[in-house]
Amino acid sequence: MIVVLKHGHGQKDLDKILGIAAELGFKTHVSQGTEKSLVGIIGDDSYVSKDVFASLDCVDEVIKVLKPYKLVTRYFHPEKTVIDAGGNCEIGNDFGIIAGPCAVESLEQIDEIGAFLKEKGIGFLRGGAFKPRTSPYSFQGMGKTGLEYLRMTAEKYGLKVVSELLVEDDIPMFEEYVDVIQIGSRNAQNFRLLQSLGKTDKPIFLKRGYMNTVEEFLQSAEYIIASGNWNVILCERGIRTFETSTRNTLDISAVPVIKEISHLPLFIDPSHAAGKRELVPSLAYAALAAGADGIMVEIHQNPEKAISDGRQSLNFKMFEKMLDNLHRLKEVKFDR
Repeated sequence: MIVVLKHGHGQKDLDKILGIAAELGFKTHVSQGTEKSLVGIIGDDSYVSKDVFASLDCVDEVIKVLKPYKLVTRYFHPEKTVIDAGGNCEIGNDFGIIAGPCAVESLEQIDEIGAFLKEKGIGFLRGGAFKPRTSPYSFQGMGKTGLEYLRMTAEKYGLKVVSELLVEDDIPMFEEYVDVIQIGSRNAQNFRLLQSLGKTDKPIFLKRGYMNTVEEFLQSAEYIIASGNWNVILCERGIRTFETSTRNTLDISAVPVIKEISHLPLFIDPSHAAGKRELVPSLAYAALAAGADGIMVEIHQNPEKAISDGRQSLNFKMFEKMLDNLHRLKEVKFDR
């Protein structure tokens, strides 16, 4: 539930509410705005009457949150979240772009892509060092060496590294080399891993599970936040349907649905949704028009020779053209 304090309340009033909540075994989250102060009561409150708090003179109203997720909602956090990735790189304040290859293949490859992104004003370099592949015989990534190549390139060109974490044991390694930890679709409901990520202060780029509903997706984010890490970026990357003309079906309607519910930044991954590079730009434009906070796309200097997912990777020329069109589209003022 959410306890809304009356205007002009004092610190003693706030402390009293926090004390009652603690006695009942609840965690709390305080959001103090210019007009109102809110106290989120976190836990199973189904057995607690609203009157426990509503009867206090300092309380304006008490709102029961019926959704199974709470901290990700605008009820608990009315203002949109903007995440500081360090070095004046923010996520959620403008339409952001994360780009790079599906997999790290060599230092020369990553260096060339890093130089290109720097030239184009892109601040985030993505690249897979550990690859979750459906087939055990497919390229599994370069491992720690791949992370080292990403870090070297990022330091050279002033970029931020985004890379996918697969297992809990690798969190310390990722904290050393990576700026934004990506959790892929296959791990979207690996709840023990998500809880462990709540104990790091690194931003978490959480992709929607390919069979997840929006509610399940938001509950995955809730696991991370409830464990202590509020730096969560959501990513819609397409879900599995009966359609076979694309790799996945991009649920573009999830953008306005989630933006209405949640304060967290929301990105779109058109590369994994489409599976075909010629479709990626159109989906990126749709993401901007729908109100997403950014896109993650795969690029490669020679997609035809890419070790992993070359079919869905943009070459440099295609990326440049898409970028120019996105800049023009950003000038359009949408009345939301």
